[in-house]
Amino acid sequence: MTIDSKLSTTRRHVLAGALGAASFAIGGQALAQTKEVIVATTGGLMERSLQEHFYKRFEEQTGIKVRSVPIELPDQWARARAGQRSGNIPFDVVTATPPDLIQHADILEPIDCAGLPGIVAHALPNACFPRGIIRTAGGMALTWSKKAFPKGGPQSWADFFDTAKFPGPRSLPDTGDREWWVPLAALLADGVAPDKAFPLDLDRAYKKLDALKPQIAAWWKSGDNAMQIMRGGDAVMMMVYSSRSVPLAKSGEFDFTWNQAIRDVGNWAVLKGSPNVQNGIKFLDFFVQDGKEHVAFSEKVSFDSNNREAPSLVPPEERRFRPSWPDNWSKLVIADYDWIAANRNALRERWVTWLTK
Repeated sequence: MTIDSKLSTTRRHVLAGALGAASFAIGGQALAQTKEVIVATTGGLMERSLQEHFYKRFEEQTGIKVRSVPIELPDQWARARAGQRSGNIPFDVVTATPPDLIQHADILEPIDCAGLPGIVAHALPNACFPRGIIRTAGGMALTWSKKAFPKGGPQSWADFFDTAKFPGPRSLPDTGDREWWVPLAALLADGVAPDKAFPLDLDRAYKKLDALKPQIAAWWKSGDNAMQIMRGGDAVMMMVYSSRSVPLAKSGEFDFTWNQAIRDVGNWAVLKGSPNVQNGIKFLDFFVQDGKEHVAFSEKVSFDSNNREAPSLVPPEERRFRPSWPDNWSKLVIADYDWIAANRNALRERWVTWLTK
């Protein structure tokens, strides 16, 4: 080997070593990227269904291990914020409400929607955002007992608040985004048009809620808890996730309406500077693919999910239960998420003060 060839070989080794060191130094991510992606989501049925229809296939097709962390949203964001401060970020992919994508934008990785082939080819229209993508879509729906109302149940939030026409104990959420879900329903019940509801007139909403509060028999804390309340007869109607309304209705004992259901969207996002940012982005791009898996997943969780081919694969008899079916989607009430994000602390303080007084 000549001196020149030795020097050339040495240069290549040095350059390769430098590139490897640089790759490892960028957020300390490159080595970890080949190993796993850490996904934070709610536990129970949602986690099991994601595992069956997405996590396992992602592992098989990419060789990237999915480490699932079951956690509720308030704890997830508290840990994410603490991790940003300490430099020890606990998750790659997180679950986010629409206001979360705005409120926590500073700690979320930007999403290049146009540069992700799976998103471009398979995601629902307008379902990828600068800081996340839609995961699941449903609504906070009015659900009632057919035994309590054999001649027909309530069809609007005005009916929910009408205790003379529809007597009996009610149930409302004290979890999730209840600080704006419930006041919004109160304003709709008081005659405010959906497109005029924001900014929320909280004084008017809580005046309406004051009159109903004695009829609230239970404040549910989870979807499973809500179903137990209805099945146990502790309430004759409630506001609840459509993912719980659907199985209740399919049992034959309960029914629900999409009319004035408050659109409830769950999103995926990737934490900025997380251990496996690129693996997180890969997972988001993978998630939106394969319509048949989305249909099967949606049947289990009773939420629609982010795939444009899935709606055409839904049997006609199932369409009544699908929020994204056009006749149902058009009835959902869409909130002003920018206003909610800007006023979230005040909304929560007002809710807690009212609930505990």
